[in-house]
Amino acid sequence: MPSPPPSLCLSLLLLLLSTATAISTTTNATTIPKATIPTPSPISSPTPTTPSTSTHSTLDPKQLRALQSLDIPTAKDPCTQPSPHNATLCDASSPFRHLVSLHLSNCSTDLSLTYTALKSLSTLTSLSFTNCPASPVRFPADLALSLHSFTCIHSLRHLTGVWLSRLVNLTDLTVTNVPVNTSGLYVVLGNMHKLRSVTISNANVTGYIPKHLNYNLTHVDFSGNRLKGKIPSSLSMLENLESLNLSSNTLAGEIPTNFGDLISLKNVSLASNSLSGSVPDSISALPDLIHLDLSSNQLNGTIPKFFTEMKKLRYLNLENNQFHGVLPFNLTFMKRLEVFKVGGNADLCYNHTVLSSKLKLGIARCDKHGLPMSPPPARDGSSGDESEPDSSDYDDGDDTSSKKDQKHGPNKVVLGVAIGLSSLVFLIVFLVCISRRCS
Repeated sequence: MPSPPPSLCLSLLLLLLSTATAISTTTNATTIPKATIPTPSPISSPTPTTPSTSTHSTLDPKQLRALQSLDIPTAKDPCTQPSPHNATLCDASSPFRHLVSLHLSNCSTDLSLTYTALKSLSTLTSLSFTNCPASPVRFPADLALSLHSFTCIHSLRHLTGVWLSRLVNLTDLTVTNVPVNTSGLYVVLGNMHKLRSVTISNANVTGYIPKHLNYNLTHVDFSGNRLKGKIPSSLSMLENLESLNLSSNTLAGEIPTNFGDLISLKNVSLASNSLSGSVPDSISALPDLIHLDLSSNQLNGTIPKFFTEMKKLRYLNLENNQFHGVLPFNLTFMKRLEVFKVGGNADLCYNHTVLSSKLKLGIARCDKHGLPMSPPPARDGSSGDESEPDSSDYDDGDDTSSKKDQKHGPNKVVLGVAIGLSSLVFLIVFLVCISRRCS
């Protein structure tokens, strides 16, 4: 058989090389995405700045001088351009406006509150301090009576209950992370008949919870103090109360049986006390309860099943108590919760035919007599006794779905690379054979 002409061999070689190059380029394009080159944004011409003109302050001159004595910048009108750290609000009076709200934050250590400056601020209805370690002075009578809201967070050293008690027209009182020297909460709250919200937390307050609080209270937070004694049953008269936090005190005794009379409650924390007895059945009468924390007490008895009927409940913490018996909850109820904690109850167990052993509940399985089969499992980090509503926690099957996911074929990119390389090798071998044939 006659050999093909050299020109034909050369043309065929060039054709095959171009085909190989195209395949290699396609393979690289499949496996390595092109880097996106950002399009440069057009350079805009700078906008000419207009020099700012000093605006005459609309604030009362006396109050302007008072702000200056408190190291608050007044180059700009405090009524129209308040400082970002020291917020001010003014009324619309004429010819001069007056301050109605003042928030002092992150003050210098040498800030001095003077009686003269405070007397000029008697139009304030809201006054708050955050991180202002100044020494408090006696408020002028006009200012003390005009305030409706007073907040003190990590500020005003050496507060006393008598000092606070003069703010008799408050509707909102917040004192946090400030030691308050007082013989009891009633000294502070006894004459505040308009109060709607009160927070006195981490204030080292001793004594008892007052038996008589304002019936219109919607928020009560006495957490982080040294309060003792029982939770007064008279507390149930606060029908408008929505939030109650008595955690981290030394309260003892039982939860009042009429606790369910607080029909407006949404958030309750009685954690970290020395409460005993069982959970009162009246709690089931709280239709809007969302958050309930009874952890770290000495509560005993069985855990009530009525929790499963509370449709709005999302947070339930019963850990570190002395509950016993079988956990009465099913998977449907636990999935509805955002947080559920029940560990630290040595005599409590769960029915493994109802709940998966994969749940990290921090309690043992029950035997046929309803008793724990073994000591509670050791906690694994912070989640050892906490169950979050994650679908993986509730899967008691053989993980077939995850196995199916693992049976998918190799990655498409890897497959493309393999095909491209194989084609390239084949073409090279073919080219070698053709070149030998042509030669």
